[in-house]
Amino acid sequence: MKALNKETAPKTQRPERIIQFGEGNFLRAFVDWIIYNMNQKTDFNSSVVVVQPIDKGMVDMLNAQDDLYHVNLQGLDKGEVVNSLTMIDVISRALNPYSQNDEFMKLAEQPEMRFVISNTTEAGIAFDPSCKLEDAPASSYPGKLTQLLYHRFKTFNGDKTKGLIIFPCELIFLNGHKLKETIYQYIELWNLGNEFKTWFEEACGVYATLVDRIVPGFPRKDIAAIKEKLQYDDNLVVQAEIFHLWVIEAPQEVAKEFPADKAGLNVLFVPSEAPYHERKVTLLNGPHTVLSPVAYLSGVNIVREACEHEVIGKYIHKVMFDELMETLNLPKDELEKFANDVLERFNNPFVDHAVTSIMLNSFPKYETRDLPGLKTYLERKGELPKGLVLGLAAIITYYKGGVRADGAEIVPNDAPEIMNLLKELWATGCTKKVTEGVLAADFIWGEDLNKIPGLAEAVKANLDSIQEKGMLETVKGIL
Repeated sequence: MKALNKETAPKTQRPERIIQFGEGNFLRAFVDWIIYNMNQKTDFNSSVVVVQPIDKGMVDMLNAQDDLYHVNLQGLDKGEVVNSLTMIDVISRALNPYSQNDEFMKLAEQPEMRFVISNTTEAGIAFDPSCKLEDAPASSYPGKLTQLLYHRFKTFNGDKTKGLIIFPCELIFLNGHKLKETIYQYIELWNLGNEFKTWFEEACGVYATLVDRIVPGFPRKDIAAIKEKLQYDDNLVVQAEIFHLWVIEAPQEVAKEFPADKAGLNVLFVPSEAPYHERKVTLLNGPHTVLSPVAYLSGVNIVREACEHEVIGKYIHKVMFDELMETLNLPKDELEKFANDVLERFNNPFVDHAVTSIMLNSFPKYETRDLPGLKTYLERKGELPKGLVLGLAAIITYYKGGVRADGAEIVPNDAPEIMNLLKELWATGCTKKVTEGVLAADFIWGEDLNKIPGLAEAVKANLDSIQEKGMLETVKGIL
């Protein structure tokens, strides 16, 4: 078996046009895989310089393999099982700015640099007032980026053609807006002046993005077989699902410079990220939240098995296609395609996704993912969505604890005040009190849900049915 490096594997030299803050599994299996495809299928012709955002990281491991590694995509693609391995060769080098700060700052001096991409965790886009301009480097990611931008501004004497296009991929809504605000805070704190501020505003673009691909990471249990198949000793293999989506809130001239659509990739340049964020929360996260207690209390433990189940599968379809989809405002064909992609992801034969792992903090999840849909459905249709109401009753029942019919334990996990409330309510033995008490908990919902017409009666009827007939028979009753 060969070592993996540029002596043993082909590596194309391309101009360094992208600075990437972050060397973790997600960026390597998502962004760098996208750039690889753009290089292969368009004239994008760009390589990536990786910058380690924190002091301790993986750049030494990357450089030891000359920044080559494989992505292992697994899942269903239009019903076909995929389990592919692709060598990604887009990273030219990887830097640690804490030990190579001069090299890091010199990136700003390279005229061909055009893009900055980051994933520094949700906590990464934060303002740290202790950062100074002369730090080598600033500790926060936005601080490092401001240092780099200011150095570029000075190097090229404010040349507007040398601005950068910035795509943050951190998992926060409107990440680009937050990053831009934070850069403004550093411009103010460090007194960088109006000329630089104007250059940043007019020459650079910071764009909000939404990213979606499940990346389990290093395939520990499969690695020996993968290395055998590759005949390379690759210690940076990264496993990911086949589905990918990158929504970028940016004008079409940015899309022309980043031609992912020409490479046949699921990368959308849109005027607003908001409806896509809502679509993901509603059609991916929303069904997850209600299918989990319904499946578990029916004796089903894995998401894929729930989708394949004769009854639970129909329930999931009803919630997605007949209820939640009716509450969204994007074109119907787009929504149907996304929903079908979600079902393929739920059915991934390579992933055993335990429904109990989704059950953590179910009440807050229902409040953000399902309650808005329940209200919109009622408003548009004049009746409550039966599947979403049953999902709420299933969560309330799950939080009673105890054991399932087959003896498996039911172990809810949530904030102490929620756990205590449910314990007290179930101790009354009265489903009316349980229902009204849960719906009245404004510390969960921010309001009293007893005021939603018909909801308390419908939830209580479901609780009674679950107690008397069991979950599966109750589900059959609404299909």
